[in-house]
Amino acid sequence: MAEKNILAYFKSPEAAQNSANELKELGITEMQIARFQSYPGDGIEQLMNPLTGQPASLAGLTLGLGETGVDSRVLLDASVSASGMSDGGSETVTGHDILLTAVVDESVHHDALRILKDAGAVV
Repeated sequence: MAEKNILAYFKSPEAAQNSANELKELGITEMQIARFQSYPGDGIEQLMNPLTGQPASLAGLTLGLGETGVDSRVLLDASVSASGMSDGGSETVTGHDILLTAVVDESVHHDALRILKDAGAVV
């Protein structure tokens, strides 16, 4: 039988784990749950006064990011999260930072999608 991949985004690790348990009842064993974030690194390691220090970028000041490359700094500085400048018209899905990845048999694909959607996942 053919296999299909599913990427399901959740708001909490508990919801993802509960769904994974339900998927196991369908016989699905190839699954992984991981948290991801929009910005690189683990944050800054030391506090700095923006008036007397040498801030590398706006994103470093507002998002608490550590050292990044020059190219990525430009993109991060343009982020709405860093600048606070927004028209408010974005319909972006936010808060779904838990990713459940599963490889399922084609015969149970629709059942797996139903379980994930019923649990509130964005599939």
